[in-house]
Amino acid sequence: MPRTLIAPFAAWRRIAVLALASGVLVSTPVAAQQRNPLQTVGHTVLDEPAQSYRFERFVIDSPDHARRWRVNLGVPTRPASTPAPVLYMLDGNAAAMVFDQGMLTELAAGKAPVLVFIGYDNDLRIDSPSRTLDYTAWVDTADDENGVAQSSGGGAAVFNDVIEQRIKPEVQRRTRIDVRQQSLWGHSLGGLFVLSTLYTQPTAFQHYISASPSLWWSQGAPQAGMEQQFVKHYTGTPAQLTLMLGGDERSGNRGVRDLTNPRVVAHLRRIGGATPDAAYQLSERLADVRGLTVDYREFPGLGHGPMLPASLKATLSALYGIADRSNVPAATPAPNADD
Repeated sequence: MPRTLIAPFAAWRRIAVLALASGVLVSTPVAAQQRNPLQTVGHTVLDEPAQSYRFERFVIDSPDHARRWRVNLGVPTRPASTPAPVLYMLDGNAAAMVFDQGMLTELAAGKAPVLVFIGYDNDLRIDSPSRTLDYTAWVDTADDENGVAQSSGGGAAVFNDVIEQRIKPEVQRRTRIDVRQQSLWGHSLGGLFVLSTLYTQPTAFQHYISASPSLWWSQGAPQAGMEQQFVKHYTGTPAQLTLMLGGDERSGNRGVRDLTNPRVVAHLRRIGGATPDAAYQLSERLADVRGLTVDYREFPGLGHGPMLPASLKATLSALYGIADRSNVPAATPAPNADD
């Protein structure tokens, strides 16, 4: 597997760890970038007239009508002579912001995959409470910024059922897809969901793309147990896993963080549940699993937030042969997402 080795932990990481361990908060510049939980999607290709792709939308209600998933479906406008490959993308609202008409034109002129953006029925770029529930296979309890224990997560099994029993059948009803060429991409907690889906449903997709997976969730212990069971019982059904990680993530460089913000400090403590290079180490272990093809790709100089658009662009290039735009900055820089 191709790998790029990078330098040891950055000095900032050492300072931050010492500050957190001692309880001393380090002041950082006011311009420190933090994820805005209220950032909205804005205008995307989903709102533009059909060119190489047309888009349609459907909404899936949970059985108790308490939750709603918004699915945007991108179908090439050129009639297909054969069933198309399909890419399912988590954090669908944020994923839609990565695309432009040039990318869509290039996709449509080549393998022309069907694009499935699985998001939430609102205009938030990232719906943190919803994705925290849906993308995690077990409940995690951790202290919040006030030192109060909070429990969250554990809904991945239910969400998997929604994808398999509700979303996939609706996609197949609306367009022709090749069920032998189904891929699932996710970033951060979405990357964690991709892994748990591989471990529990290795035949649901043929290609699993896990970008910057949040292996720190619940201190990593349940994920390790799930991995061990997968390795022990895997039947050898051919599947491919691609793990992606930013170079700054692997070095432990979290970027400029406002350590006067209690929420940021609480989160930095929480993500200490896994080493920064945990995804790299995971790729090493899973590479020995017979029947599973594992690729690892590292993006020098990128942190957690910028890895969302970079990993998705790299996925489109690797799967469907378009130009690799992963090193092209987004029009709106991705924040240092802290989830």
